[in-house]
Amino acid sequence: MLEALNNLLPQTQCGQCGFKGCRPYAQAMLEGQADINQCPPSGNVGIEKIAQFLGVSPKALNPQFGEHKPKSVAFIDENACIGCVKCIAACPVDAIVGAAKFMHTIIASECTGCELCIAPCPVDCIAMQVLDNPHSAPSPLHAKQRYESRQQRKENEAAEKIERLRKQKARLAAMQNV
Repeated sequence: MLEALNNLLPQTQCGQCGFKGCRPYAQAMLEGQADINQCPPSGNVGIEKIAQFLGVSPKALNPQFGEHKPKSVAFIDENACIGCVKCIAACPVDAIVGAAKFMHTIIASECTGCELCIAPCPVDCIAMQVLDNPHSAPSPLHAKQRYESRQQRKENEAAEKIERLRKQKARLAAMQNV
């Protein structure tokens, strides 16, 4: 049931609902800890689908969580970008490419429009652009797959770092015993 409800969400992973992604929001709805009208990217159609799935009456979006907006993607003013990588770290679907101290760019076809890259940018070179064709945005399923792939990569990187530290500690301990 959790996965089915999660699949009804837009998979922007934006956190506007007050939770750290679509799955935690779906879980909270199932547990009665969140209402069905906390997801601005879902739009009225999304809220209606959630209501139907849960067997409750649809509601208008709670304005406390934002407002419905047209589908948009982030755009980086490449002349102003300083290559700080803060936007890359913030993107939940790895839709930003670049390297430290080099210009970054958005892969528009992968951007979910979550806006999470805007706040950490120290030079305000990121803006949202409304899509001419809203159907050109990534499908929720595709966005979900990218998000899950990123999460798995981050977990692997953390495990590798722990293993490197463990080996380094073992080497230091061995050197002290010599």
